[in-house]
Amino acid sequence: MKLTRHLLTLALCLLTALGTAAAPRKFTLQSPSGTLRVEVAATDSITYRLYHGDDLMLGDSPLSLTLGDGRVLGVGDRLSGTSRRSTDEVIATPIYRKQSIEDKYNELTLRFKGYNVIFRAYDSGMAYRFETTGRKPFTVVGERAAFRFPADHKAYIPYVRGERGTATTEIQFWNSFENKYVYSELSAWRDGVLAFLPILIEGEGGKKLCITEADLLDYPGMYLSPEGPGTSLRGVFAPYPAKVVPGGHNGLEGVVEGRKPYIARFDGPARFPWRVVIVAAEDAELADNDLVYALATPAEGDFSWVKPGKVAWDWWNDWNLYGVDFKTGVNNDTYKYYIDFAAERGIEYVILDEGWTKLYTADLMQVVPEIDMPMLVDYAASKNVGIILWAGYNALNRDIEGVCRHYAAMGVKGFKVDFMNRDDQQMVDFHHRAAQIAARYGLMLDFHGTCKPAGLQRTYPNVINFEAVDGLEQLKWANEIDQVTYDVQLPFIRQVAGPMDYTQGAMRNASKSSYRAVYSEPMSQGTRCRQLAQYVVFESPLNMLCDSPSNYRSEPECLAFMTAIPTVWDETRILTGRVSEYIATARRSGETWYVGVMTDWNARELMLDLAFLGDGNFEAECYADGPNADRAARDYRKHTETVPADRKITVRMAPGGGFAAKITPVR
Repeated sequence: MKLTRHLLTLALCLLTALGTAAAPRKFTLQSPSGTLRVEVAATDSITYRLYHGDDLMLGDSPLSLTLGDGRVLGVGDRLSGTSRRSTDEVIATPIYRKQSIEDKYNELTLRFKGYNVIFRAYDSGMAYRFETTGRKPFTVVGERAAFRFPADHKAYIPYVRGERGTATTEIQFWNSFENKYVYSELSAWRDGVLAFLPILIEGEGGKKLCITEADLLDYPGMYLSPEGPGTSLRGVFAPYPAKVVPGGHNGLEGVVEGRKPYIARFDGPARFPWRVVIVAAEDAELADNDLVYALATPAEGDFSWVKPGKVAWDWWNDWNLYGVDFKTGVNNDTYKYYIDFAAERGIEYVILDEGWTKLYTADLMQVVPEIDMPMLVDYAASKNVGIILWAGYNALNRDIEGVCRHYAAMGVKGFKVDFMNRDDQQMVDFHHRAAQIAARYGLMLDFHGTCKPAGLQRTYPNVINFEAVDGLEQLKWANEIDQVTYDVQLPFIRQVAGPMDYTQGAMRNASKSSYRAVYSEPMSQGTRCRQLAQYVVFESPLNMLCDSPSNYRSEPECLAFMTAIPTVWDETRILTGRVSEYIATARRSGETWYVGVMTDWNARELMLDLAFLGDGNFEAECYADGPNADRAARDYRKHTETVPADRKITVRMAPGGGFAAKITPVR
């Protein structure tokens, strides 16, 4: 009898174990407030659902990694264990739109043999990532990152090259990550057509989802494309380059000739990027989201030497000075004039954009004879102005260490690096290496012709800005363009990923009917006050003054506002906003608040609540669209007023208009 009982007990244990292994393993992960809920299933595959309140935002969405040895992580593997943890911390953010941010989330880790899958739930969104634990080298053949929506929602889609789908996939992988948003149903998105991140989707209950990624350090960036017809999207990743040759713009780009049969390779344990889904009940929440920064790897070492600021920029205004006694262009006299202008106005930097090195050489040591670089750097330093140099990708990549050593010793403060135009693993690694090496030599980097930020600015604070935006440069050559609507989309989509070098500050301003593209004397769409407001609304720690010093000298009031405004902030508040319609942002530095407001092509009146000012008396220096700004976009009125006790102010804007204010306490 005893033996029989032992056999029965053993059989029951075996059946229980088998039943446990075979049974669906489902987990619920809630955000700290319970507003957001992630339901994870780890059965034969790993899927997740995302709820915001009672609204289903994403249906069962699978995730997996396919390795070069044929193994598929996330499919068919037995769950070996789980763990949970919660975090409630404050992150100091020295070069950001806030002095600090809250890092508060609940986390679930699923453990498998050789890898883990980590889910995090924040009140403002969710994220997941893979991490591998094996010590041997391996390759990743593909990643499945699916986003399955419960209905055919509308989306703001930044197609790589256009929605028609005429370009090959390889050509789509070679792009500058700049385009306007196409607003359409997901079902209208053609298969095989790629879009870059971030992307915004209208979800259930009027809520919105913003999909992007974070902590992208050594892996290809993610594009999105339809997962078959309907309402599902899938991640697409550029394969690893087999051969790269110089080409593209003046031979400064790396043109891929052939690809490897994998998207990434690793020598040992790896942490993969976070796949991030931000959820907002109100549009304004998108413009104030900090998830990408919070999810990035923290910096190591001392970066207190990094100095944000504004830059007198030469390229947009085409070196177009007037009222001077020399021929302007890429030469010493022109740059000494820019330096003098910067010194007089307290502008921290002057940039030498493309043209200071010999054409077609891709060699940053070959300076054109019209430029005496050591002299200019010394001249600028004597006036407390720093010099930043433009550099094409190939020119820097051929000898990052040597170039950084040489120009740091000369006194140069950083590089604006351009024409990467890819985000395969090799190119993502270039950004990481360049940041690391430049940091050793005390140099800042502004990445142009690059993909969206994904947290590198936190890991290496000397990476002080990114382009990846269809910015003001487009108005030098594009007649059929709607920059005004794009301006009131950016804060809710692209800027969610991080800072952007939009390059505002135009003093030639045009209404909708009077705008035209002029390369050498470009103008902006929308009013003068819109340009001022962009210095508040757009996050840009290294911020360009795009127009000619000659034009600025004739506009002393506007110039005074632009040069006084900070580029990093202690506090940010989004006062109100609707995607594609309007945005109102307030930012604080010390005791001073700045307010920036922009509208679309509709004239608009907004009442702003400034209750955040608190007790006391405050004075507002205001820049408002003038009565004729709808026709003469440069028309504005500056006035000073006392902020009323009820803290309510009314802002009236012309079509394509704006409003800017500097608010200070009255003692």
